[in-house]
Amino acid sequence: MLDTIKGLAKKTDSKILMVVLDGIGGLPLELGGDTELATAHTPNLDALAPLAQLGQVELVGAGITPGSGPGHLSLFGYDPIKFVVGRGALSAVGIGVKLGYGDVAVRGNFATLGAGRIVEDRRAGRPSDEKNAEIVGKLKAAIPEIDGVQVEIYTESEHRFVVVFRNPGAPLGANLSDVDPQATGVQPLTAEAHDEASKKTAELVNAFVAQAEAALSAEPQVNGVLFRGYSDVPHFPSFDDIYQLRAACIASYPMYKGLASLVGMDVLEVEGHEDALSGKVEALKANWDKYDFFYFHVKKTDSTGEDGDFAEKVHKIELFDELLPELLALKPDVIAIVGDHSTPSKLMSHSWHPVPLLIASQYARKDAAVRYTEEEAAKGTLGLRKGTDLMPLLMANALKLQKYGA
Repeated sequence: MLDTIKGLAKKTDSKILMVVLDGIGGLPLELGGDTELATAHTPNLDALAPLAQLGQVELVGAGITPGSGPGHLSLFGYDPIKFVVGRGALSAVGIGVKLGYGDVAVRGNFATLGAGRIVEDRRAGRPSDEKNAEIVGKLKAAIPEIDGVQVEIYTESEHRFVVVFRNPGAPLGANLSDVDPQATGVQPLTAEAHDEASKKTAELVNAFVAQAEAALSAEPQVNGVLFRGYSDVPHFPSFDDIYQLRAACIASYPMYKGLASLVGMDVLEVEGHEDALSGKVEALKANWDKYDFFYFHVKKTDSTGEDGDFAEKVHKIELFDELLPELLALKPDVIAIVGDHSTPSKLMSHSWHPVPLLIASQYARKDAAVRYTEEEAAKGTLGLRKGTDLMPLLMANALKLQKYGA
């Protein structure tokens, strides 16, 4: 649909605000109970829901659990089956790393390994950014290159880091299996190439894992590395060009900034820590007159779910609800509240469950849903939608699409 939308899009003065509550979808801890979203005290969302239209969104397809990259691409209108990008490139671009032809970027987790290299914690207790930088410094000193290939190592945030393998004159392939088993109680996996061009990359990754474990052997908690999301340089049609929008990204985590940058959004400077959210609100206010589309990302609704902390995910939802009036005070012509995937605390991981969607504009039809929750969203007039339906719906509600055909 991108070509069709591009042909219909028109510039107007109306403003669209897309709020992505990362991992917002949840599950009750016991059958018949309430999800995190339904448990949360959300008076401002409750006041907005009856004035909006609600529905549910499947980001990739029925039963498919989306990663954050595919989930966001879908929300931005890019078919995540057709437009594929590894997490490594998103993270690298998000922290300002320039990737060249033949480079391979890899997203890494610092992990805690026990006896027999058994993974005890895939996130090494979520170390501070300062501890991350300290560990990255050790690895830089220990692994400047492998077999003549340049190795660059970067801090992302908390347990996340990025490695870029550069081999000028001999491009590396990025089609290989993960080291991260995405489970505890097992050993890290061995990277295996899925094509001839990626055999060298697999060798480099496995060598890096072994050398990193040796370099970090004295560390009590951050003593292992897990890799997933290999990628070379991706290319996307321009978001601004397709939708005729001046688009801005307000996010703290590098991966989300990287994805927004790759599709052509301007990434705005955000002050302060992710938990506070106040820096994001200030960035939105300061730039409100400069753009007509804003992507506003909230991360901690996801990471608390990944940690299995039901109560804390409820708390993060309530913190967002408290700041919602500040967003509404800017009077966006259209506001969407949605997730890029579900992260139920019960599962401690992403899941296949649809996410609740809310769209508020002066053109919203009357809706039976009275709260922004999974159960209420299922009653909404928007029904069950593909993630790629969201941008056309927002454009239509903002009166930014011309009529199709005679």
